[in-house]
Amino acid sequence: MSKTPTYSPANTVVVLDFETSGLSPNQGARAIEIGAVLIEQGQITARFSELMNPGFRINSFIEDYTGISNQMLAHAAPCAEVMARFAEFIGKHHLVAHNATFDQRFLDAEFSQIGHQYPGQFGCSLLLARRLYPEAINHQLATLVRHKQLPTNGTYHRALADAEMTGHLWLRMLADLKQGYAITEPPFSLIQKIMAKTKAEVPKFLRQYARG
Repeated sequence: MSKTPTYSPANTVVVLDFETSGLSPNQGARAIEIGAVLIEQGQITARFSELMNPGFRINSFIEDYTGISNQMLAHAAPCAEVMARFAEFIGKHHLVAHNATFDQRFLDAEFSQIGHQYPGQFGCSLLLARRLYPEAINHQLATLVRHKQLPTNGTYHRALADAEMTGHLWLRMLADLKQGYAITEPPFSLIQKIMAKTKAEVPKFLRQYARG
């Protein structure tokens, strides 16, 4: 996979979320909805939201969990068409998702269907929140939205709503890095290093980084 330039600010990313027909593309699950926000220099500047028809009926549990019905999907564009449009939306940006391993698996699987590779790398807001907010009772998105009093319309398990909340969480974590450690406009590479540290290592690492 090709790499983006060495320096890329963490406040310019695409934050994405998938709703899917199951837990793993390795077990035949497909994406049924993609939602994303483009954050540029700390501001949400664009949104992407589409249902996608996986080519088969989804089960009643997924219908109830997401609120996405088979009738809605029957009128949606095929996955390949939606993912081709989403590839243009991503461009060369780095990517962020909450529990990114899940979303990355589906992004890779769906892009492999159309022969596309993206140059960006992934950041995980769940892992970053675990490092920066160890006091939170858990690090589910809904919990963190309440914990940090982030903007929300109360909708969960729909792709764009979850992507928007994750975007606000990401920006709040960058703001807290600035407030707590005087780290202004951190590079995306720093965020990746924080995620790789243990919770106990993070404060010392950030103090050392801030001192230069």
